Amino acid sequence: MTVHRPFEFTIGPLTVTGFGIAVLLAFLVAQVISQRELERRGHNADAIPDLVLAAVIGGLLGAKLYYVLLTRDMSNLFTRGGFVFWGGLIGGIVAVIAVIRVKKLNMWRIADVAGIAVAAAYAVGRTGCWAVGDDYGRPWNGFLAVKFPNGAPPSTAAVMERDFGIPIAEGVSPDTVLSVYPTQLFETALAMIMFFILWRMRNHRHAEGWLFGVYMVLAGIERFIIEFFRAKDDRFFGVLTMAQLIALAFIVGGIVWMKARERVGGEKKAIYA
Repeated sequence: MTVHRPFEFTIGPLTVTGFGIAVLLAFLVAQVISQRELERRGHNADAIPDLVLAAVIGGLLGAKLYYVLLTRDMSNLFTRGGFVFWGGLIGGIVAVIAVIRVKKLNMWRIADVAGIAVAAAYAVGRTGCWAVGDDYGRPWNGFLAVKFPNGAPPSTAAVMERDFGIPIAEGVSPDTVLSVYPTQLFETALAMIMFFILWRMRNHRHAEGWLFGVYMVLAGIERFIIEFFRAKDDRFFGVLTMAQLIALAFIVGGIVWMKARERVGGEKKAIYA
């Protein structure tokens, strides 16, 4: 069993956290992969920095708004925590589509490389949640279990019961730090698997945009699975969480997307210039 310690350091009056570093690196990775893959296919990649900036703004705003809607507490808009995956992904997609339309770019072309980039960025970004001890899982005593005494919030019995609605055994002190599933690391591993699958499929012979449908299916499966292990308080639909319902919608949407972009022909162009 491991006891987690947050990663952070100070430079003068500035406190640098592992979360901030991971988010910065995640968007940098997304930009590099998108640019290089577009150029490899023979297309102009000059607009990628603007699209990444849009993804940053839209993603952070969307993640926060989703959290506020979920908790029904406007004060959470101004707290450090609460950056929710689906809100960030949807917000980022909306912002990127807006920039694509303004710049009159080929949406399908951008989407086809975006899936690869987002999977890699997510793998890097989730290490930030591990660094600060956020988004951990339900109580567990397995050999990979981790205690978060200084997590955000700490994985105490009181937090599990109050914040996540997880019943605690009688006699356990509210201040007891419980070991939990390190779901941040599980997600990093699953995101890396997604990235490698999409990377191997990047030379596909379908129409531009098809690969983003594959990403949607994989991301939906990943999120649906991980939700069974996370410490959550939004299980509004029996054993399923709101995030799992969105995940199922993404899987279905991804299958429809792939089918719509399955064949090259007419306005549906192949991925190479």
